[in-house]
Amino acid sequence: MIMYSSELTVKWGESDPFGLVYFPIMLKWFNDTEHDLLRSIGYPTNRMISENRTAFVMGDIHFRFIGPAAYGDSVRTIIQLAKMGDSSLHWDCKAIRTENGDLITEGRAIRVHAQIQADGNLKAVPIPEDLRKALSQPGSLISMTPKNDTVSGGSEHP
Repeated sequence: MIMYSSELTVKWGESDPFGLVYFPIMLKWFNDTEHDLLRSIGYPTNRMISENRTAFVMGDIHFRFIGPAAYGDSVRTIIQLAKMGDSSLHWDCKAIRTENGDLITEGRAIRVHAQIQADGNLKAVPIPEDLRKALSQPGSLISMTPKNDTVSGGSEHP
């Protein structure tokens, strides 16, 4: 099934002085990678919300810290679709340091395709067939544009 990879630079405050990336930051990295993937295949989250009141929301997560990543390190996040249910996506996720391939974190994120109801609650709904087809394509997509570093105001990459 589909795989997507994106590069980022560890920002100031995303890890402690020992290079231990804060857990919510790891989740953000993979959330951003998934949103980039959806945008790249023609399903940006903002459009899904405005047209159908749907989005993929976090259902369950299991991650483990493996190694350090410090301010300024270049990191590649990789998500690969392991399973697609009627209304869920099961992503295998990992982040590696691009300079040496060392593993930083790995885990699984289960996302639920949900519709925002009139009362504001969420209800799981089936993934539309056209989106299922786009996500079922074999192969991988790679974002070659590193994310900007907000501390310096621009990319830290030459």
